[in-house]
Amino acid sequence: MTSSNTSALSTIVRLIDAISEWSGRAISWLTLAMVLATFTIVVMRYLFNVGNVALQESVIYMHSFVFLLGAAYTLKHDGHVRVDIFYRPMSEKGKAIINMFGTLCLLIPVAAFIFYISWEYVATSWELSEGSQEAGGIPLRYVLKTSLLLMPAMIILQGIGEVLRSILVLTGKGHLLEEEEGHAL
Repeated sequence: MTSSNTSALSTIVRLIDAISEWSGRAISWLTLAMVLATFTIVVMRYLFNVGNVALQESVIYMHSFVFLLGAAYTLKHDGHVRVDIFYRPMSEKGKAIINMFGTLCLLIPVAAFIFYISWEYVATSWELSEGSQEAGGIPLRYVLKTSLLLMPAMIILQGIGEVLRSILVLTGKGHLLEEEEGHAL
């Protein structure tokens, strides 16, 4: 692999990682918003005997966004469940082979399938400008459902980054990513 190819691959990996990092950090703020919204709901209900359907639904929306849109960030940080009994003691190249196989044969096909089966469901929601079924609820249910397309798209993008990272490791150039990350800090 030529140095220009290696440089291009490492640049693409860093760009994909930056997108996942930014989106994950941005979405993580919704957890604080969920706590504050839940606290407000409880105070309104038990101290003032008042309910707010839109505020209650907003907790469901935020919870969904955190899990669906935070999945690529979790993948980037190797936070998804795996069977470590075999993986942990492997060499870096062995791990790269497992990561590449898992990403190409499992992660990307499953994410692509999720995107495919969700497309019509989300498109119909947008066509109808679907809103809450509850009076006073959030009128933007189609935005929530759009996360069903964003999640697999972001997972596929981060999966591509993981495959490229594995290629760099397998060609003996994985250290370039670590060196560049060290300079960026």
